[in-house]
Amino acid sequence: MSDIKNYTLNFGPQHPAAHGVLRLILELDGEVIVRADPHIGLLHRGTEKLAETRTWIQSVPYMDRLDYVSMMCNEHAYCLAMEKMLGIEVPLRAQYIRVMYDEITRILNHLMAVGSHALDIGAMAVMLYAFRDREDLMDAYEAVSGARMHAAYYRPGGVYRDLPDRMPQYRQSKFKKGDALKQVNEDRQGSLLDFLEAFCGRFPKYVDEYEDLLTDNRIWKQRTVGVGVVEPERALNLGFSGPMLRGSGIEWDLRKKQPYEVYDRIDFDIPVGTNGDCYDRYLVRVEEMRQSTRIIKQCIDWLRVNPGPVITGNHKVAPPARENMKANMEELIHHFKLFTEGIHVPLGEAYAAIEHPKGEFGVYIVSDGANKPYRLKLRSPGFPHLAALDEIARGHMIADAVAIIGTMDLVFGDIDR
Repeated sequence: MSDIKNYTLNFGPQHPAAHGVLRLILELDGEVIVRADPHIGLLHRGTEKLAETRTWIQSVPYMDRLDYVSMMCNEHAYCLAMEKMLGIEVPLRAQYIRVMYDEITRILNHLMAVGSHALDIGAMAVMLYAFRDREDLMDAYEAVSGARMHAAYYRPGGVYRDLPDRMPQYRQSKFKKGDALKQVNEDRQGSLLDFLEAFCGRFPKYVDEYEDLLTDNRIWKQRTVGVGVVEPERALNLGFSGPMLRGSGIEWDLRKKQPYEVYDRIDFDIPVGTNGDCYDRYLVRVEEMRQSTRIIKQCIDWLRVNPGPVITGNHKVAPPARENMKANMEELIHHFKLFTEGIHVPLGEAYAAIEHPKGEFGVYIVSDGANKPYRLKLRSPGFPHLAALDEIARGHMIADAVAIIGTMDLVFGDIDR
């Protein structure tokens, strides 16, 4: 009898389920995974090192490019760490705007996660519907920052500017004209808050549509129920956070347990799973989209009736108003110093973490008192999840590896850092 050896398979980076730059080396016994060895580092992002050569404020746009599906959430943790070091108070209106945009970002992220997970397993329509809804939220990003993705809207001490009173409208083109143009511009007649309110009114019905397509679909359940099970205790030991931890039944959410900004004033629930499999993690993400819609509605109601400043008045951190800068020598000097040298953060170190859509995203900064970070270390939520892939995938089939990668919601900018 000849010896039967396990054979080794390169899964990715070209595989459609490997999401770009994941390379998995799978050791297989037939079609059963014996060992999975994830290889990262193909992206060469290098954000932590680049930050040491840029001023504090210049690193804000680098944060957008980490997890490029949850742009403003990355900025948020970085700004919180800087604010801790600088000891500055963020105006209340800016805190509400930040919370609102964090939740918009959470919906953006989960739409991409659920859509691409479904696509990996073979359900095409969900992805198309998800992109329809992402389009509206991208417009909300664009309205405040001018960019659809890499916004650089959060700043130390607040946000770049207040919410606009007018929503940009689509113009006639060969793609949009007549009734179709009228329909897309219907909710864009008022302010950004009106636009978001209209979105929150119709979005729960869209989430129902996703659930109609997936939740009771027997093919979806066959591919996700009982696949990639992680026990609660093990999920904790592996350093899981976010939907990966809550899917295993542990009710841990930094927005409730260690509230930041105004989350302690807002009413929402934490969804948790019971079995810790791919199906439960999908259900947690779907319910989180509903809870985020609730939070956005509460923020809209508060922001409508409470005008005020959106960035700190400390001109060592935030630039003075444009008209003051042109009329007052003192303000001109502040403006000049801020944009040539940048902020000088006091000596020390700080760690700030937020409940990022994928889990706990933390920023640890060390300052030597200069205008650049001495060291920056990022706690990526996806890294511990990917590290556990070997353990989760053992004993499953190759096709299940696709379902497990999808449920982890991996983005490699965040993992390669």
